[in-house]
Amino acid sequence: MLDWIIEPLSYAFMQRALISGLFIAIACAIFSCFLIVKGWSLMGDAIAHAVLPGIAIAHMTHLPLSIGATVSGLLCASAIGYLSRYSRVKPDTLMGIVFSGMFAVGLVLITHIHTNQHILHILFGNILGITTADFVETMLISGSCIIILLIKRRDLMAFCFDPIHTATLGMNNARMQWMLLIILSLTIVSALKAAGIILVIALLITPGAIGFLTTKTWDHMLVIAVGTAGLSTLLGVIFSYHWDVATAPLIVLIQTGFFC
Repeated sequence: MLDWIIEPLSYAFMQRALISGLFIAIACAIFSCFLIVKGWSLMGDAIAHAVLPGIAIAHMTHLPLSIGATVSGLLCASAIGYLSRYSRVKPDTLMGIVFSGMFAVGLVLITHIHTNQHILHILFGNILGITTADFVETMLISGSCIIILLIKRRDLMAFCFDPIHTATLGMNNARMQWMLLIILSLTIVSALKAAGIILVIALLITPGAIGFLTTKTWDHMLVIAVGTAGLSTLLGVIFSYHWDVATAPLIVLIQTGFFC
């Protein structure tokens, strides 16, 4: 049994997949708790789809894809915030319009540029194909997100639960909101090459939903979310090796099983 578990980890690419997958899972799991409490699940969906045009433009201009994706995600969040303030249309409707429009722009750009970035890898990720450079980038971005979220978790939790109360305490709600949006964009960017635009949505929603349904305390919610995300990643990497199936979808499937 032990050999069955250790065998996949004898390969360097599997080690990179597991370590980067765990960092991504932890970052997404922590942030998913804030998304669930704040009611921003669709915002994660919106920004995940909206990074595609940024990826395409970054490739065309020979910039790092992570920079293009981050800028594109923040533009999406800014557009949604501006339209929500000055439009009579409900925010969830605006999110659907903005992210579907930006996703469509990204698809048009991707199909008209010569690139070695396979469209399926962009949409669904390729965690087993992560290079050393991708690995370092993923670790730096996701690790930074984890540290910031843990340091600021009390303030962010208070803002997500009751922004009116935090305003009366003198906290800058606008700054808190932008901090959440920036970290959300960076978390999505860190997971793109491993999980892709589509599957990262599940990583940003499912762990927090599991924690929310399992416990009524914030700290326990964080622990449960991180634990299920980490275990799902470990099992997904090992089982995908032995079963010869796609790793990222299997990780999401295992998380869905925990939720059920």
